Formats: sequence, C-alpha cells, structure tokens
Amino acid sequence: MQENQPVKLEFIALMASLMSIVALAIDAILPAMSAIGISINSLDTNNNQLLITMIFLGLGFGQLLFGPLSDSFGRKPIVYIGFSVFAVASVICVLAPTLEWMVAGRILQGIGLAAPRTIAIAVIRDMYKGDYMAKIMSFVTTFFILVPVIAPVLGKFILNHYNWKGIFYVQLLMALLVSIWFWKRQPETLKAEYKIKFTRHVFLDGLKELIKHKETMGFTVISGLISGAFIVYLSASQIIFENQYGLIDEFPYIFAGLAAGVGLSTFLNGSFVMRLGMWRLSYLAIILFSVNAFIYVLLFWNTTNPSLAIILAFMAIQFFTIGFIFGNIRAIAMEPIGHIAGIGAAITGFISTLMAVPIANFIGSFVKDTALPLFIGFTVFGTLSFFIFIRMRVLHTRGLVDA
Repeated sequence: MQENQPVKLEFIALMASLMSIVALAIDAILPAMSAIGISINSLDTNNNQLLITMIFLGLGFGQLLFGPLSDSFGRKPIVYIGFSVFAVASVICVLAPTLEWMVAGRILQGIGLAAPRTIAIAVIRDMYKGDYMAKIMSFVTTFFILVPVIAPVLGKFILNHYNWKGIFYVQLLMALLVSIWFWKRQPETLKAEYKIKFTRHVFLDGLKELIKHKETMGFTVISGLISGAFIVYLSASQIIFENQYGLIDEFPYIFAGLAAGVGLSTFLNGSFVMRLGMWRLSYLAIILFSVNAFIYVLLFWNTTNPSLAIILAFMAIQFFTIGFIFGNIRAIAMEPIGHIAGIGAAITGFISTLMAVPIANFIGSFVKDTALPLFIGFTVFGTLSFFIFIRMRVLHTRGLVDA
C-alpha cells in the first residue's frame, strides 16, 4: 500500500471535486425549496425538508454497495457507475410530479453519489496515513467547502434566470466534467495484491473486522451524532432565514458566509493538525461545539429568536468548530482500518448516516417558529460526543501503554 506520497494540488482538488458533487446536489436547491414545493404540489415546509435529509439516506446505503465493490474491482470503475446512477436519478427529479417521486429521486441521487464520495476517502487512505492523512483530508475538505459557499448563490441565480430544473441540469454537467477529469488524471490506487474477492460474505467479514477496532466504532458514532445535528441545519436553514427572519433574497449569502467559516477552520486545521495532532484538535473543538450551543439554549429558552446578528454570531462559532471536527474524526476512525479502506469507509459512513438521518428528521420537525430546537440538538449530541470521546481517549492511552 502506498503511504505518504508527495501531495499535488491537483490531487487535492480532484478528491474535493469528487466529494463536492454531493454538496452541490444538497445545497444548490436550498433557495429553490419553495419553488419545487409549489411545482410538485407540496406546500408543507417540514415535509419539503425530506428533499435534503433523504439524500443522506441514499448516501448511507450507497456506501454499503460501492465500498465493498471498490475493494474488489478497483476504485475507478465504481466512480463511473456511481455517476451513471446519479444521472438517472437527476432525470427522475426533473420529471417528478409529486413529493414522493422527488424524494425517491433524491434517495437515488444519494446512492449514486455515495460512490465518488466513498472512493475519494478510500483513495486518500490508500496513499496516506496518520496525522498526515488528517492534513490531506483537511485540505481536501477546504476545497470541498467552497461548493457550499457558492452553491446556494448559484442555485438562486439559476432559479431567477431559468427555473429550479436548471439546477439539476447544472449538477449533471458538473458530474460529467468531474468524471472525465478523474478518468484522465487519477491512476488506480488499489494494487492487485490488496484486492478482496467479492463474495456475499464480504460485508459481514468487513463488519466483523471493523468491530474489533473500538476507536473506529467510537468515532463513527461521534460522526453520526455531529452529522445528525448538522443535517438539521442544512434542512431547516431555509425555514429559519426565509420564514422566521424573512430573508428570502439574503439567504444564499448568509448560508455562504457560514459555510466560509467552516472552510476557514478546515484550512487552519490542515496547518495545526501536524503540530497539535488530530486527537487534541477534535477534542477541543467538540468542547467548544457543545458549550456554545448550551449557552444559546440557556439565553433563549422559551423566547423568540434573537436578533439576526446574535444568531449569526452563535452559528458562526458553531460551524467554525465543525472544521476541526469532521476531517479529524473521520481520519481517526479510518486510521486502524487501512487494510480494508473501501469496506471500512462504506460501513463507517453507513453507520454514521443511519444515525444522522433519523436525528435530523426528528429535530427538524420541531424547527417551526424558532431556531431553538436546532441548538438543543447541537447541545445534546455534542455532549454525548464529548463523553464518547473521553472513553475513546482512555482506551487509546491504554493501548499505547500496553504497546
């Protein structure tokens, strides 16, 4: 297995692009949620949140399929299959006459996009390890974050000058360009000697191997808890800023500004992680994530929303911490399972998604008149993540002592 190879900017950009189609598919339609709802005769804003949360369900199940296949047949062919599924799903979304059809298309979009997303992580793990892998993940995520910054603005532009269907056409075009780039420029990273014969037992065998690594399982649960709380924001942000604050035209720019904060912290993480380590950085970030949300809950319990400046300040702090959490947590979870990177990325991604989607749907159903339920979710699941982290750090320390 290749490890700690020289890093090229093109490689970082390409891996980020593979993952960014997911962000584009999620974030670009946010300004068009109301228009889509009217077109498919779905006027309940809470039901329309399913267009965001259910794509994550598809991502979770898709990883279970494409992860093992990539360990058996290589990374590159699976990416092409995934983008093909995404293309079919996008057509379904464009032609959808009802909410049910649109949700089905979004789930299928998620299944297709699970391939490039999972394979990007597996390719990085094929080539790098340890804190260096966390550094690469941070830089990849920094490029990746640029998409949530511009996607809502792009979606709003397309909506104003064409209609919501144009957003799906642009997604298709971007997927085609990225797949061609990947085909032309990225060599296969899974060497023949590391291929695992695909059998009906490959998932169970991978799961059995995964369960042996307590750190991987623990940080996968943390990823699910934090992701669930974050998906609530993605699905409910349109309700909060457009409905509760009346900022219809300003919403894409607010969303972009908060996403830029995540990008900044992710970039800083790429620099700090080599000096402080991914364990310490993610630990401190989870503490700040939980405390900031708890302060908001204490200040605004049973009250209306605060002024826009105040809620944006709290959200900016909240999302700044996320840049120090996601990349590091995923790198820690993947570190012990480099020998099964494909199936490992698939199962850990599935578990975290399986946790995150119900969390998001449940909390999102309460985000109607105020943003308080969002911060309650941040508090509860951040605190749970903190205690799990403490337990994992104890086990990690004991492992080092035993060694």
